Amino acid sequence: MGSELSLFSGALVEKQAVNEVMKCNDLTVKFGLVLTEVQALALVATRSFALKENGRIEFGGGVIDKIIKEFCNSPYLSRHNYEDTMHELLEIFYYYKNETLDLMGDDDLIKYMKNAFNGTCQGSLELLSGRELYKLARNLRYGYALDYSDDVIQLDNDEEDEYGRY
Repeated sequence: MGSELSLFSGALVEKQAVNEVMKCNDLTVKFGLVLTEVQALALVATRSFALKENGRIEFGGGVIDKIIKEFCNSPYLSRHNYEDTMHELLEIFYYYKNETLDLMGDDDLIKYMKNAFNGTCQGSLELLSGRELYKLARNLRYGYALDYSDDVIQLDNDEEDEYGRY
């Protein structure tokens, strides 16, 4: 009986999450982005996988709808890459929730991700995950300012770098 109740409640949470994702279509259709129920179910499965992979638990629908709503107006999303990008963003989000030691709230991390994705990363998920969020996590863990970067070389006014630039 206990396992039956657990399966039932798990299916109910999954159905609720799918419904929340499907409601996002009301907003995203303005940007030419629409998910089918099958795609919404796949995103919920990706969320479950990412939670398990990162040793996290979550109640309710989670952040899928928050990520969709935040990213839907990105100039780097199209109907051709929308679903795949959402899958990757979910995996990146949960990984970096751990890497930032939960020092940043969900909404703030999602906004940071979007600003970097649309800004310096110019739509590159590899740069978002491998550079921008890596630096953010490092800075949070070590107590540096969020925008601190130790890879910037300061040169004297008359010095050239190794490439002949001033």
